[in-house]
Amino acid sequence: MFGPAALPGVDLDDLTPRQIVTELDKYIVGQGDAKRAVAIALRNRWRRRQLDPELAEEILPKNILMIGPTGVGKTEIARRLARLARSPFSKVEASKFTEVGYVGRDVESMIRDLLEVAVAMVRQENRAAVREVAERNAEERLLDILVPPPPPPTEEGEAPDLTATRKAFAKKLKRGELDDREVEIEVQDSSASGLQMFTPQGVEEVGINLAEMLPGMFNKRQRQKMSVRDARVILVEQESDKLTDEQKITREARRRVEQDGMIFLDEIDKVAGRESSHGPDVSREGVQRDLLPIVEGCTVATKYGPVKTDHILFIAAGAFHSASVSDLMPELQGRFPIRVELGALGEDDFVRILTEPGNALTKQQQALLAVEGLEVIFEDAGIRAMARLAAKANATLENIGARRLMTIVEKVFEQVNFDAPEMAARGDKTLTIDEAYVTDQVQAIADDKDLSKFVL
Repeated sequence: MFGPAALPGVDLDDLTPRQIVTELDKYIVGQGDAKRAVAIALRNRWRRRQLDPELAEEILPKNILMIGPTGVGKTEIARRLARLARSPFSKVEASKFTEVGYVGRDVESMIRDLLEVAVAMVRQENRAAVREVAERNAEERLLDILVPPPPPPTEEGEAPDLTATRKAFAKKLKRGELDDREVEIEVQDSSASGLQMFTPQGVEEVGINLAEMLPGMFNKRQRQKMSVRDARVILVEQESDKLTDEQKITREARRRVEQDGMIFLDEIDKVAGRESSHGPDVSREGVQRDLLPIVEGCTVATKYGPVKTDHILFIAAGAFHSASVSDLMPELQGRFPIRVELGALGEDDFVRILTEPGNALTKQQQALLAVEGLEVIFEDAGIRAMARLAAKANATLENIGARRLMTIVEKVFEQVNFDAPEMAARGDKTLTIDEAYVTDQVQAIADDKDLSKFVL
């Protein structure tokens, strides 16, 4: 259910809401209502692009509010959706923001963070597009270092012809035979960092680009010695940057944020409630007031230029244990018209989470131990035992949903992860995870109420 594996990027033209749900099903168990809601929201973006621009500008995204306990898939649904759509995505916690005037982060910083994600995304795509040319240019620069050009001819004779030598070095360079040779190249001085401003809302950016105004101060370069292998990487990046139009990148990044950006606003329930005269609650309603214009649609100043938030899709989430949706400001409630409730996960759900997703924890453990030459075989009873222990721990301790499985699986494999090299050396090629094995690894801790609070 949780993991780094990304969904394949697909053209939205080819994905219906049903197909989007099918893609999400590969990584997230259950929660059909939430998947349907985000699938419709994603499809509506494609529909909007087909309309007349004047009408499209008037159609605002239907923001989504997910209600459910921790560890049931709220964040993962939003993250997978963004990867599927290749959209700029940022997760922020509402509890990190405070009303202007109190120590904390300014709510507009979430837009700046999202734009930084978009800039990095577009820059990476541009580097990939020019990589072939950049690699050739970097190779020529390395050859210039390895085989310096001959001095100009003098009256005593012509300069030596190094063409054959250069060709020979070029062949060795392509084969990797020179990777360990040391060369000296010019790199950016990492100590010449940018300028930041400390404000009551935290560390914010300065709008003026001082690096352009004072290039001698901020664009210092220094020479460093390193292997050809490392120098090639740096030179390819330098050549890629030379072939890249920074203004074009920032324009495209702003466009993607404004038209395709997604922000996952977690812990929205932590800022629900009215103002009180003491304690941390004093700025809750103030945070809501500051969030409102961002979600409604406004223009945020960034170092890359102004960004309009009108068509950014906001997906808010919260457990709402000690607060309810009605505790939010009515105006903010109205900006999240789609409400979906995610159910708590039980033993049967945990069995599916351990077996069905492409990045299931059991499959990860099998792959990791296969590196040591050890084949891990899971019996159905062993899977069920881990799921039962996770469900029991959630019932008796704090309910943290599917995150409990991570702890259980790690505890089950703790000893074998330590012993795997020696097991392979002894000739042990297989390990069967059955109910008895799981019980032997975890049961003693699960039965000790005091110990399980800290270990499980």
